[in-house]
Amino acid sequence: MRDSYDVVIIGGAVIGSAVAYFLTANPDFDGSVLIIERDPTFAQASTSLSSSAIRNQFSNPINVQIGQFGTKFIREFADTMEVDGDKPDLSFHEGGYLFLASTGEQVQILRENHEVQKSLGADVVLWEPDQIKAAFPHLRVDDLQLASYGQSGEGWFSNTGLMNGFRKKARAQGADYLIDEVVGINRDGDRITGVVLKSGQTITCGTLVNASGPRAAQTAAMAGLNVPVEPRKRSLFVFDCAKTPEGTATVNNGRLPLMIDPSGTFCRPEGKYFLSGTAPADDPAVDWDDFEPRHEEFERIWMDLAERSEAFEAIKLINFWAGHYAFNTLDHNVIAGPHNEVKNFLFANGFSGHGLQQSPAVGRGISEWITYGAFRTLDLSEIGYDRIVRNEPFLEKAVI
Repeated sequence: MRDSYDVVIIGGAVIGSAVAYFLTANPDFDGSVLIIERDPTFAQASTSLSSSAIRNQFSNPINVQIGQFGTKFIREFADTMEVDGDKPDLSFHEGGYLFLASTGEQVQILRENHEVQKSLGADVVLWEPDQIKAAFPHLRVDDLQLASYGQSGEGWFSNTGLMNGFRKKARAQGADYLIDEVVGINRDGDRITGVVLKSGQTITCGTLVNASGPRAAQTAAMAGLNVPVEPRKRSLFVFDCAKTPEGTATVNNGRLPLMIDPSGTFCRPEGKYFLSGTAPADDPAVDWDDFEPRHEEFERIWMDLAERSEAFEAIKLINFWAGHYAFNTLDHNVIAGPHNEVKNFLFANGFSGHGLQQSPAVGRGISEWITYGAFRTLDLSEIGYDRIVRNEPFLEKAVI
């Protein structure tokens, strides 16, 4: 292993590997790239434990555009990531998102978001209760006032498939991967000069990228820097229905969408089962090694879904797990780009549950900053580190 690289990336899951892919795919970048990953199994990575979905239904234009690029990239992923004739299949299930609103405040948010989404060409429609019922006959709509439905461009896909595709292609294009743990970061004034590994090796670098997920603050602290990111636990549950409503929709070839109930509970088809989760009533930071599901949340999920559909009254729990959001406590949005003073320390952190879907656009953006000193395609400056310094949240109203 070399002892010097132009770019060192801390974290080898989907974000770090996306940055490595876009760097090594760019003919204008001729430097060396090293990705350092502490856990080669990725068993507890946010990537591996994610519900792995993508949407364009956000309130901020840049988040809509990030989602739109992600959709296009995922659709073309097999061809783009081909290595030696192997084309990774992400099994992209374009089932759409269905946001349901039952209060005046929720309706207003959906309408405002819709104007932004439509202005950018997102394939999203607003439906009245009778239209919701006509499209998805199993739903009870008496309490609903409005819904926002993504007719295309949204759905779910293979989480590890996305990560492994990026990793394999980046390696084929010349990136090096190292299984080790960064225990120290060397800094000389306003520049990062290298990293110290648990194995004892020191590797110098020209640029350092923090792609360490929920451990982002721990990584930044090694360089004497701060980032408001902490691990927040999210529990996911897979259940079976005595009488499944999948196939009953009158749109999208009978396929059901990922539905977000006004209560905050969501569910979507997952093969012959359903995947579900809900916003925690209490949402503290957790230990980096705490992956015990909050089993009590399933009772709330069951109650919410049974009220929404008779089909969900008789369900049986099949599987469950917990993963971590890399939660940005300032505004629940990604932080992408350089530190305001230590310019060769770049953040790709705080995705707050949107890391998989935002990895293509953010990976590309970080690679552009490294190569050109600026964002060239999507301008990610709104979600840069400067807002952290100013303590000015970049608020997103469509957070699940």
